[in-house]
Amino acid sequence: MENAEIAAVFEEIADVLEIQGENPFRVRSYRNAARTLRDLSERVVDLVDQQKDLSKLPNVGESISRQIHQILKRGTSKRLESLRKKVPEELPELMRVPGLGPKKVKLIYDALGVHTLGELKEAAESGRLRELEGMGEKTEEKILRGVETVQRHGGRVRLKEAAEYARTLGHHLDEIADLKRWELAGSLRRRKETIGDLDILVETDHPRRFGNQIGKDDLVAEVVSKGEDKIQVRLRNGLNVDFRMFERKQFGSALMYFTGSKAHNIALRKRAQKRGWKLNEYGLFNGKKRLAGKTEEEVYKKLGLAWVPPELREERGEVKAAEKSRLPQLVELDDIHGDLHAHTKATDGKNTIEEMAKGARERGYEYLAITDHSKAVTVAKGLDEDRLRKHSDDVRNVGQSIKNFALLAGVEVDILKNGDLDLDEDVLAELDWVNGAVHSHFDLSKKRMTERLLAAIRSGVVDCLAHPFGRMFGSREPIQFDIDRVFEACRDHDVCLEINAYPDRLDLPDIYCQRAKEAGVDIVISTDAHKVSDLDFMRYGVSVARRGWLEKRDIVNTTTRRSLRKRRS
Repeated sequence: MENAEIAAVFEEIADVLEIQGENPFRVRSYRNAARTLRDLSERVVDLVDQQKDLSKLPNVGESISRQIHQILKRGTSKRLESLRKKVPEELPELMRVPGLGPKKVKLIYDALGVHTLGELKEAAESGRLRELEGMGEKTEEKILRGVETVQRHGGRVRLKEAAEYARTLGHHLDEIADLKRWELAGSLRRRKETIGDLDILVETDHPRRFGNQIGKDDLVAEVVSKGEDKIQVRLRNGLNVDFRMFERKQFGSALMYFTGSKAHNIALRKRAQKRGWKLNEYGLFNGKKRLAGKTEEEVYKKLGLAWVPPELREERGEVKAAEKSRLPQLVELDDIHGDLHAHTKATDGKNTIEEMAKGARERGYEYLAITDHSKAVTVAKGLDEDRLRKHSDDVRNVGQSIKNFALLAGVEVDILKNGDLDLDEDVLAELDWVNGAVHSHFDLSKKRMTERLLAAIRSGVVDCLAHPFGRMFGSREPIQFDIDRVFEACRDHDVCLEINAYPDRLDLPDIYCQRAKEAGVDIVISTDAHKVSDLDFMRYGVSVARRGWLEKRDIVNTTTRRSLRKRRS
């Protein structure tokens, strides 16, 4: 089983327990365990095979460890099976709606019998929710917006989760003797932030034999359809996978076609048509004569284009740039020299300063900024001025003991509703790196939110605007602000914009990266790591940057520690 499947079991247990009004500590323990498993870089099943003690993982004690082993053995949990008998099957799904906690879910179910998203939407649209105790028109409108948010992201999984399933499938495909070659295509190859399904192209001389073998894979819940050149399966997590089979001479054109996007493919076909040619998944043709198709590169070359990296294939100017050989030299993961957003046990992190620094060093980094939360984030035990000064001293003391490495003393300071910063600006000025962030009052008007951000940017003590849009996939929509004014202010006051690589965020969104670059704003890619293994999320932030046309020179933390120090001075 994949980590996400195990995590989903614990999340559902927590949902049902919370709806039933169970002990909050017990609920929280399941949620924390689910988060640990979902964000873990190693596969839990591999740790078990290696006979590792799962109880040593953060938020995973002896009880949770036993349940994990049970889930891996049985495919489900006895605890969950028992709890499912006590509530309607779809009721926990309502808790995915932003602002709808367990008490409200239970109230709505008890009073109206509502237990599905569709029923909840109908109840909100008909005005029945506002008649319940403690709910008014504004609450009803907020719930309706929340339902629409959940439905908009329904059926899609995060990039990280999709990549992990693809990686596991890849290990299995590598073991199939009849398979000569396989390649990922579709939105995962383009590294989109969420993925609807997986597309995998295969080259084999024995398609029927391949189909029989893939249908027996442990990850596969069901073979949905099977044809001569296509097999569709559904994985246990509900994700569909389309396997398409092609000959070697067709493989490049097929890979291009099924990588997409649709808009990019249309642009290429029009280019072929202007030359009197035909382009499809089987090749580039002049009449019946095949002009190209074996590789993507030869198809692009025959069309008079440079090869376009998959991340850019969205018809946002990449075809014209390829025609003029002006495609960007996209940033690579190996270009990253450090991480400028990380947390420790001082607030809501899981590791010590020393452990985080060691983790960064092991990943080849030259520097790491420790940026724990400020006091406004009470749930994270945020730092006040006195605790921050002591914490900064601790960070610098640890940093002095590490050769050829810079450990920066910083903070993630809250930008309050009125634009003030959560900590005294004199204290912030003493730090090496300050991330400013919005963690509350997400529903301010566009005008008020813009003024809020501008005040923080103009403070003179903020180095970077962290997760600028504040979004969380499937649970929180982006905040609204005047993008041009905020980007211009960042440029004028030398404030960076962060691409937050945390899989639930991936914020700055890729569509705004190029816009920020054109506005002259520097970009930082950081992980928002809350434990050592989170530092591995950097690859997802790099994917966003690449989709946003960013090059090494556009990213602040591609510079060396010496160059970073010069920038800070």
